[in-house]
Amino acid sequence: MAQEKGFDFFRFGGTAGDEGEVRAKFWRTAKKAAKQVPFMEELVAAYYCAMDRNTPLRAKGILLAALGYFVLPTDTIPDFIFGLGFTDDIAVLTAAITAVRAHITQAHRLAAREALADES
Repeated sequence: MAQEKGFDFFRFGGTAGDEGEVRAKFWRTAKKAAKQVPFMEELVAAYYCAMDRNTPLRAKGILLAALGYFVLPTDTIPDFIFGLGFTDDIAVLTAAITAVRAHITQAHRLAAREALADES
């Protein structure tokens, strides 16, 4: 997948804990879930939005919490259960993306399209 183009990922409010873990596990989990998550482009755009230093802290918090839940292999319905594993993740991600949709910009969506195109 594409590298994080055009965003300053290292100035995330001075904290690296949650962001670093989400960043480290996001692409690996996204690759596994790609065929099961019907809105993968929007999910990747949400990732770029969460990592963008211009995104308000509240929106980042919502997105990082949802993306953190997405990358955890053991959650309400474990991800390894074929057909059901990502259903709870999809619900959490849909709610988070809906809550912060105004902060997901065209630049985030373009970066997501490019990242997904690089994977094809």
